[in-house]
Amino acid sequence: MRNVLLIGATSAIAQAVGRLLAREGARLLLWGRAREKLEIVAADLRVRGAKSVELDVFDFNDFARHEEALQRALATGDWDTAVICHGSLGDQAGGEKNFAVAELEFRTNCLSALSFLTVLANYFEARGGGTLAVISSVAGDRGRGSNYIYGAAKSAVTTFAAGLRQRLWAKGVRVLTIKPGFVATPMTAHLPKHRLFASPEEVAGDILKALKTGKGVLYTPWFWRWIMLVIKLIPEPIVRRLKL
Repeated sequence: MRNVLLIGATSAIAQAVGRLLAREGARLLLWGRAREKLEIVAADLRVRGAKSVELDVFDFNDFARHEEALQRALATGDWDTAVICHGSLGDQAGGEKNFAVAELEFRTNCLSALSFLTVLANYFEARGGGTLAVISSVAGDRGRGSNYIYGAAKSAVTTFAAGLRQRLWAKGVRVLTIKPGFVATPMTAHLPKHRLFASPEEVAGDILKALKTGKGVLYTPWFWRWIMLVIKLIPEPIVRRLKL
């Protein structure tokens, strides 16, 4: 894990992952949508010890540009790891009233990720190995009235990544699905904080360990695996009466 693509590199979790990789002297390529923010992140990672840091700016929802971005990356050398971190929490209330809002959230949180997964999976398969990681969410484990648009998008990402993991295992490609719970980031700044919130640094540490061990599915922090197991086991007649 010496040459790493960070997709959505200005997100709080991606920045925390990048800092850990920089300390290990990794070579990094940052993909993002805002050049000024990317340049700030890149400068920080160079100071922290990254071997080199490059960046590429494009619209993630323009799916045709994903393959182009990969080809630009390959022109600079080989890449052994890719971590897909971008996303948005979305407007649940707006999406309930207007499908155009829900569609945009699906493009950002689901279709964009699936496009990146497809392009990168094919690259790693042809390469004969590599590690591909994508941030999904515990919200995708069960539909809940409070965030089912976001949850449905992440559920699709989880299922897609699981299929890729099975397809590519024999080809030497490892696929990691990352399922964070509540994380204290700008995306959740409007939510009241409680004991279940983790820091981006805590989540990043778990991600780095999972990347190194070849783990398939990561709940982070660890206790979310058991919380979601309980939630998934609640019978439907009961869960529909609860506020989750």
